[in-house]
Amino acid sequence: MKGIKIIVLAKQVPDTRNVGKDAMKADGTVNRAVLPAIFNPEDLNALELALRVKDEVPGSTVTILTMGPGRAAEIIREGLYRGADGGILLTDRAFAGSDTLATSYALSQAIKEMGKFDLIVAGRQAIDGDTAQVGPQVAEKLGLNQVTYVEAILKVDKSQITVRRRLDNGVETVKAPLPMLLTVNSSAPDCRSRNAKLLMKYKHARTVTERQEATEDYLYLYDSRPFLNIHEMTVSEIKSEPSQLGLAGSPTKVKRIENVILQAKDAKRMTAADEGINDLMKELIESHVIG
Repeated sequence: MKGIKIIVLAKQVPDTRNVGKDAMKADGTVNRAVLPAIFNPEDLNALELALRVKDEVPGSTVTILTMGPGRAAEIIREGLYRGADGGILLTDRAFAGSDTLATSYALSQAIKEMGKFDLIVAGRQAIDGDTAQVGPQVAEKLGLNQVTYVEAILKVDKSQITVRRRLDNGVETVKAPLPMLLTVNSSAPDCRSRNAKLLMKYKHARTVTERQEATEDYLYLYDSRPFLNIHEMTVSEIKSEPSQLGLAGSPTKVKRIENVILQAKDAKRMTAADEGINDLMKELIESHVIG
């Protein structure tokens, strides 16, 4: 059996799990300068499932595709340290301001340029948007079968894949033909740690832009070690309609954003007696917290 060619869709996101009082700007937008950028958690779950297929099926390859600014190349390196074979950074100012519709369009056009593939794996949703729309939209634009809420790949061969889905009311086993797209839940296995040998191998992996901005003189490495070149793909390299990219291709409009900061107030000790509980219920109803 020949190997499975896998594309992992990943995103670099601000760490919204550690939001503080300075996380929002005065205009209501996210202050990315004070939030560390991380590998989107469920995309790491997706990467782990892809790497498990690679471990099981000899000759398989895993390529990470991410769309974002130049700094997003960091998550491609993180993927390489864990076992991915390569990565592509889709970056261009023309993509700025993209909503899920424009993002999925750009990603699908990039995938078409990447050539044949067997499987696309993505996290269910990103923690900065929580829409869970990009994966299914990419599948729709590519005309692919899709299975969502996946937590395990049970079996895969060149023609079909069997997966387990985690749903609200239980689990479901699904068998489907390849090529196809999967979106992965956080209930899937955590991604493996960095491999020390791979870290040493790929620690100087850079995009063209990063190499131009670097102060270290490692340029000689990139001719002798082509695996250190992280490919950058711009709008000129994908066949696309400008009207479907960036802000122009994003029908989603934010009407209002409110920055809500929860502050501790005076504590009130209640007894476990019926009278204390009744007083608490009356207070909550009068303040419209409940009722």
